Amino acid sequence: MRVRGVDDIRPIVMCIRELAAKSALRFAKMGPSLHLPDGSPAMNARKYLLPNVIELNLQAGRPLGVNVYLIDGGTEFILLDIGEMDVLDEVIDLIRAMDFPLSKCKMIVATHADVDHVQALNDARDRLKAKTAAHPATAAPIESGDPVETYARISAQKFNVPMPPCKIDVKLTDGDKIKVGKLELEVMHTPGHTPGQLSLRLGDAIFSGDNIYKDGCVGVIDAHHGSNLPHFIQSLTRLRDSGAKYLLPSHGPAFKNDKALLQSAIDRLTKYQYMADFGTCAIGWPLQDEWEKAIMNGTLPDWK
Repeated sequence: MRVRGVDDIRPIVMCIRELAAKSALRFAKMGPSLHLPDGSPAMNARKYLLPNVIELNLQAGRPLGVNVYLIDGGTEFILLDIGEMDVLDEVIDLIRAMDFPLSKCKMIVATHADVDHVQALNDARDRLKAKTAAHPATAAPIESGDPVETYARISAQKFNVPMPPCKIDVKLTDGDKIKVGKLELEVMHTPGHTPGQLSLRLGDAIFSGDNIYKDGCVGVIDAHHGSNLPHFIQSLTRLRDSGAKYLLPSHGPAFKNDKALLQSAIDRLTKYQYMADFGTCAIGWPLQDEWEKAIMNGTLPDWK
């Protein structure tokens, strides 16, 4: 048997290096599949936003849509919102890749009924074998698949996406507790954006849904899905005075509970209540009241 010299094995070494480089490149290009070349899940380090809290957009390293929070109770976990159907595969892959057994998903909580939060809820319920939960006022449009109240159809803007109906297994109301392994979340009913908007408190953090975002904007105000300005103001006031240190919204980054920011939004919405800009969401329009009084008194416009 001839002993190979350095010159003999160099082509073999170069071939191995080339194959390794190609494999590494293939792994780097996997993107949303989150699988190794052999098809097995790639284990990812868990990126905790706060203790026991993982946000899946941050975990993925790319936008997936609505914020999806995984609450890790140790022996089990729950999900807050689930997002749209076209990212559900990736959400499930992410959960697997963090080494969370899918069978340990106790519940999927819908913070409210907007389609970007719950379009994939029915599929997720089937695939994860987990219970779904929501406020009763949120359960109704989800269970019926109401395209208007869920914002799945906006005819004037030619927007129309599927909204599969989904059974809501657990109805949550203000003050309820959700046990997740060693943890306990408190349910807060914070209507305004929608009638069934929920927030959930975990220690010093509140998952605040579409109530308010880091820039002071609030969830869309629209009569079609039941926005209510007085209720919105009450909910923002409750968040402001909650004593929580952190607010984790359904869109955009988490942020510290800033009373000045909340107060600015409260002041703005207080004015909105009396502006025609907000149509039937307004509770009054002083100018119209003045005009009707002038009509009754026969008062002509003052052109000065």
